[in-house]
Amino acid sequence: MIFGNAAWGFRETPLEKQLAVTRNMGLNVLELSIAGHDNDVLQPNPESVRIAEVIKLFGEYGVELLCASTGNDFTLPDSAANKENVVRVKAVIDSAVKLGIKYLRIFAGFSPAGDVAEERWLRQVNCLNEVIAYAAEHNITALIETHGGVESVSGGIRHFFSTTSSPEFLYLLMDELDPAAGILFDPANLGAVGLDEDQIIAIYRYLKNRIHAMHFKDFRKTGSGTLSPCACGEGQLDWTKLFAAIKGFTGPALIEYENTEDIEDGCRRSLDFLKKLENH
Repeated sequence: MIFGNAAWGFRETPLEKQLAVTRNMGLNVLELSIAGHDNDVLQPNPESVRIAEVIKLFGEYGVELLCASTGNDFTLPDSAANKENVVRVKAVIDSAVKLGIKYLRIFAGFSPAGDVAEERWLRQVNCLNEVIAYAAEHNITALIETHGGVESVSGGIRHFFSTTSSPEFLYLLMDELDPAAGILFDPANLGAVGLDEDQIIAIYRYLKNRIHAMHFKDFRKTGSGTLSPCACGEGQLDWTKLFAAIKGFTGPALIEYENTEDIEDGCRRSLDFLKKLENH
């Protein structure tokens, strides 16, 4: 697997610092967030000079423009809002083409799985297929992240089943999507909604041929029963069991340490743990 850094934990870190951290960790892949956060250098429909600046920065630090991510939700009850999300993601794809990106992480959405039925389900499928096909036309693989819904509660965060974290809904969704659709496999997100390692591994094996990239992070349980983000190996996942199952995966494996206040240290702790595990 190709270790690199994911975008989300760097949402408060300037891009050049993200690249410096990545290079100093001995990595050459950094997931670039495009219009996924207000702090992102690239927002929808950036000027050509901004694209050129990003390409130049990545080149100076010897980091590959391989993976990008954006934010969207196609499970909203408002049809107009979903259409706006399609337009937004297509604009991100246009930027990704100019950057030479190969993989773009998108979301299905964050509504509770049981709420996405009938018209909302069909709208989700249609929106996803539209952007997946648009990406494929431009030689980019759109990757849907296995991600539950998230809400802030007293003492931490709570994850709940969405259409891409419930095995039942996820399998049905992938069956209805364009074959060009890929998966970004995030085992910690699946564990956060309550799946055990056997269930997580079963999802990996079922969708293995469509998994092109992964996010690696972890969550620990707090005293209040909520979850708190942490480095790989410091939370609830059985990484030894997980790594035995994914052995042989050759795509990008991106460290997604989520705490912004110690992002560099958290990424390094995660990488040290993952390398020891890989070499065990």
